[in-house]
Amino acid sequence: MTATTPSGTAARSHRIAAIPGDGIGVEVMASAREVLDALAQVEGFSIDWVDYPWGCDHYVATGLMMDADGIERLADSDAILLGAVGRPDVPDHVSLWGLLIPIRRHFDQYVCLRPARLLEGITSPLAEGRGAIDLVIVRENSEGEYSEVGGRFHQGQPSEMAVQQAIFTRPGVERIARYAFDLARTRSGRLASATKSNGIVHTLPFWDEVVEEVAAEYPDVAYAKYHVDALAALLVLDPARFDVIVGSNLFGDILSDIAAALAGSIGIAPSGNIDPSGRYPSMFEPVHGSAPDIVGQGIANPLGQLWSSAMMLEHLGEAAAATRLLAAIEQVVAAGTITPDLGGAHSTVDVTRAVIATFA
Repeated sequence: MTATTPSGTAARSHRIAAIPGDGIGVEVMASAREVLDALAQVEGFSIDWVDYPWGCDHYVATGLMMDADGIERLADSDAILLGAVGRPDVPDHVSLWGLLIPIRRHFDQYVCLRPARLLEGITSPLAEGRGAIDLVIVRENSEGEYSEVGGRFHQGQPSEMAVQQAIFTRPGVERIARYAFDLARTRSGRLASATKSNGIVHTLPFWDEVVEEVAAEYPDVAYAKYHVDALAALLVLDPARFDVIVGSNLFGDILSDIAAALAGSIGIAPSGNIDPSGRYPSMFEPVHGSAPDIVGQGIANPLGQLWSSAMMLEHLGEAAAATRLLAAIEQVVAAGTITPDLGGAHSTVDVTRAVIATFA
């Protein structure tokens, strides 16, 4: 969005829906807002924050993860920034299907983008040094194994059963593959596809066929497919082998958490749920969860939320600000201003202030 200054010049403004959610989500969202407001000042844009107190606490109070008109209200946003969702007394499928998945699917956020990079100052559980891990996982985010098709039968009886059907469509596979190949062109020109077509005999051979058809349109990209179990092993043994990895909803979910752990901590892992067409708002969130065991201790790692915020800024066209924020994160980590999950002794506030100080 743009507004007009008193001098008549256009000022950049972005309407951001903020959903802190639960647990440490509230704490890292406060950090992100402070950092983004400071960054906006020096980079010449403004943020119009719109708060939505949705999540598991809201569910316990109202029976709804978000208000009944939530999607309609979010549609007015330029982007959505989410903290974390989850509470021990609310089943995970309730929280996921009551908030995140409706947002992802209604707004056609069919790309889940998950970068993983080992930063200087962070120790990976692997023996390889810095630079060995720098990859992006492109996860199909709207269909695949996470479908509502299926059901339960004979509940509570000895013969009880459950059926869950995966849904793979040609348009769905084509568009995520094309996004991944386009991304690979901007990086090293290498793309790996995760499959399991030796054991899953219908959906994954179909995935392979469609991805290979798309690959033919990108002769400049080196394409390879891996069975997901072998890919997971190679990701641990030789992460430098990979640059862009594309996978189905389930495979992308699992592989991206492995990659985040290899990069030192899931506390720094960012993600973007993206509608590449720009018709709808995209949603950005860290992947660390609500971490109820450390709520209120002031030690939540804000870097996953801040890196997600940098991805949001880039998506909104604020490339300089995104680059500046990511550089600030790298500088602060290299200087050793890190929270206990990374082996440091600094607080959420310490890290937040250190990031802001780099903008001066």
